[in-house]
Amino acid sequence: MPLSRDTSPEIERRQIDGWRRMSDTDRAATVAAMTTAVFQLAAAGVRHRFPAAPPDIQRRHLAEVVLGRDLASRAFPR
Repeated sequence: MPLSRDTSPEIERRQIDGWRRMSDTDRAATVAAMTTAVFQLAAAGVRHRFPAAPPDIQRRHLAEVVLGRDLASRAFPR
């Protein structure tokens, strides 16, 4: 079963082989960098959707994107 519909099987195999050759430290660093990138993209999306909102409201919206509305409302009560 392919991981991605838009990547050829040969390239996907090379990517997986590369991941397998990585050390645990390198793999953890890659995951951390990807996580940071996802948060930055989510924050940019919130800023794009709510450009006039003050920073505290933008943080609340970001929390809703990341945590879901229920958990965000407990973490950031109005």
